[in-house]
Amino acid sequence: MRNLTLLTDLYQITMINGYLKNGVDKNTVVFDMFFRKNPCKNSYTIIAGIEQVIDYIENLHFSDEDLEYLKSLNLFDDEFINYLRDFKFTGTIYSVEEGSVMFPYEPVLRVKAPVVQAQLIETALLNMINFQSLIATKASRICSAAEGDAVFEFGLRRAQGPDASIYGARAAIIGGCVGTSNVLAGKKFNVPVIGTHAHSWIQTFDTELDAFRAYAKVYPDSTLLLVDTYDVIKSGVPNAITVFKELKEKGYKPQGIRIDSGDIAYLSKKAREMLDAAGFKDTIIVASSDLDEEVINNLKLQGAAVDSWGVGTKLITSKGCPALGGVYKLSAVEENGELIPKIKISENPNKITNPGYKKVVRIYDKDGNKARADLIMLHDEKINTNKPLTIFDPIYTWKKTTFKNYSIREMLSPLYENGKLVRERKTVEEIRKYTQNELNSLWPEHKRLKRPQLYKVDLSKKLWNLKHRMMNEVNKNKL
Repeated sequence: MRNLTLLTDLYQITMINGYLKNGVDKNTVVFDMFFRKNPCKNSYTIIAGIEQVIDYIENLHFSDEDLEYLKSLNLFDDEFINYLRDFKFTGTIYSVEEGSVMFPYEPVLRVKAPVVQAQLIETALLNMINFQSLIATKASRICSAAEGDAVFEFGLRRAQGPDASIYGARAAIIGGCVGTSNVLAGKKFNVPVIGTHAHSWIQTFDTELDAFRAYAKVYPDSTLLLVDTYDVIKSGVPNAITVFKELKEKGYKPQGIRIDSGDIAYLSKKAREMLDAAGFKDTIIVASSDLDEEVINNLKLQGAAVDSWGVGTKLITSKGCPALGGVYKLSAVEENGELIPKIKISENPNKITNPGYKKVVRIYDKDGNKARADLIMLHDEKINTNKPLTIFDPIYTWKKTTFKNYSIREMLSPLYENGKLVRERKTVEEIRKYTQNELNSLWPEHKRLKRPQLYKVDLSKKLWNLKHRMMNEVNKNKL
């Protein structure tokens, strides 16, 4: 387990030094992590990276080498360096379950801790959750476009570095991919790895047929041949059929072909006709070639005869949406045992924060178990599900919805209590299954690739009143 304690911005360390020097380092504060906009023009975001947050917190300490480096910056005195020697996280963290479907402005992680601890961990938490949530959401869109076909993550060589490739592959599996080409990710997270051969394999041999035969000799039980090195229709598929017949005569069942270039719609349909006519209706056709959800959706509309999809660059880099803008904002401070709400005011209304110690409640249709809306509430508020519940839009307050037959679920649950991990850790496959259940709880209109219906996220009346009272007080003080 790596020590990532210095995976932070310098100003986090200068601030905690300042807190120490001003005698407020033990003051308890509350921070919320949330995002303001869904990525990729989506209506939801899949939260991923919680397990890596656990790894980070579990190994959070300043090593002797860390301290020597900080001292060499000539910014910190010996008192502060010695203070950091015994640094450890003793706070409380509530978070959503990894793989949860969440929406803008909802706290996905809530930290209550001494200010020095809550401040230090900000950057690392954002780094881990922002990236993996982005890739998981992109993968979900791609898998949605594939309409149940298997999608494989092929992005290792195009990822922005080793960590992005490893944790991007993990996030892609959470988002719905069934396997990855990344062997290290497969080992690290115990997820399926996928791969056969490249064009270079074909070019190494004198002929394409020789190359196919050589591959089938080594892997007769799993022969899947790349057919676009020279000409898919004139040589690739005919040569593959020749090898498939030879395998069949020996008692083996060929797996299929892969097409990595050209007009995938035309080539796949023509290849399907040829394979079927030769008696290989059970073989599959895998397509790769710079795919994303838009391309796959268009190929589907054209009737492409593709069974599985290998998606690389545009998945692992989330092309078109390079970052999830998750933020980490102070929402309360503790004074004499009482949590005092705090608010950030901005000229941009979207950047005004929701104050106080909060929770997120999801409202479900009791009959269909479908999610209907989310309500951001103060932590001490209760909902009596035996009574009708009316919620209102936080901006267009005249827009109201009343629920009569409904159930609720609190989305935040304990992750750390007083510095101790209290949640059972999960495998990537367990998280993936949870994510699929989460997605199944959404209505289809929320999952459209283009112009999806926005999901309702409202504030409780008590929180709405608190927010506007605090905004008015700030404005009065300006006068």
